[in-house]
Amino acid sequence: MATAQPAPPAAAPLQGVLTLSTTATVELPQDWMVLTLSVNREGTDAGAVQTQLKQAVDAALAETRRVAKPGQVEVQTGAFSVQPRYNQKGQLNGWQGRTELTIEGRDMAAIAQLSGRIGTMTIARVDYGLSREAREKVEGEVSAQAVGRFRARADELAKQFGYGGYVIREVNVSTDGAAPPPMPYARAGMMKAEAADIALPTEPGKGSVTANVSGSVQMK
Repeated sequence: MATAQPAPPAAAPLQGVLTLSTTATVELPQDWMVLTLSVNREGTDAGAVQTQLKQAVDAALAETRRVAKPGQVEVQTGAFSVQPRYNQKGQLNGWQGRTELTIEGRDMAAIAQLSGRIGTMTIARVDYGLSREAREKVEGEVSAQAVGRFRARADELAKQFGYGGYVIREVNVSTDGAAPPPMPYARAGMMKAEAADIALPTEPGKGSVTANVSGSVQMK
């Protein structure tokens, strides 16, 4: 019969370990605009509804491609759906479809002008944010600030607990960009004929990049 082996002794709990986190934030002007256009069509024939949606998007794409430029004015199509429509009795009485088109980039003036020249789609949402280049430009600065605060806070707390200093056990650094939520945009009846060539007013405001530093130190 095998002899039972004694369980290994439990590891002694760590002493003088401090867990903490710090953050730093840098604000800067938002330099990226995202304009979402949409179009809805209804009819008794699904194929006809689909064709009407496609024609609306094709016309908008043709207008956008005239000024499209990487990083400045970029365009991409979005969701495209055609669904059955039912009456109150649950009977099929037609079809309804919707599709979207997104125009984005740094050239806000050009994008705003496009909003007035595209007559086949209406404005659904307007977003502002930071371009990848703008975020990357300040990520090093904001990370350095957060790390400096982490080290200073660790040193301060270690001394308050009666220790002479500390060594870092583990640490994690992350950054993220914050922006306001997208703004829905509506006009009475979305009367594009009367609004032709009228640019969308733009006011991007500011965005922010935040660095988070969290981890633990061994006080010594």
